[in-house]
Amino acid sequence: MSTPRLVLLMLLLNVLTVAGGVGVSYWLLKPGLEGTASEETAMAEPVVPSEYVFFPVEKVIVSVRGDGREHYFVLDLALQADASDEPKHFEQAEPIVRNSVVGYLSSLPFEELRGLKISDLQKRLETVLFADFASKNAAVPFKHVLVNKLIVQ
Repeated sequence: MSTPRLVLLMLLLNVLTVAGGVGVSYWLLKPGLEGTASEETAMAEPVVPSEYVFFPVEKVIVSVRGDGREHYFVLDLALQADASDEPKHFEQAEPIVRNSVVGYLSSLPFEELRGLKISDLQKRLETVLFADFASKNAAVPFKHVLVNKLIVQ
């Protein structure tokens, strides 16, 4: 074989090898590429943040015995609900919220109450409030209870 034919044959073999490699790579990576495209599409869609309505329940005062004397806790709460077209009846729920919070917190020992993290306190208050509303057959107009202020004396 002459030299030009040999070079042309090597060039053709290299082109076929590269094309085959690209084809095999595409075939092997195709499932991963389809998943990435759907993730990118999902990421490209704008995420609409939820809108909330808050109702403050200010100055819930709780007296707790501990260390041979009275201690006072002052809480400012906020009731969080999803914003919607229907009005929430927070004003009617406030007495039940105050009663439940005072009843629950006054039954706890001072050291336990003082040692609670805010997130744990919020979870406990939510559990107690939902249970209290259910026992009174009352509709719960909120989804979460937030502790805005906690003063311990």
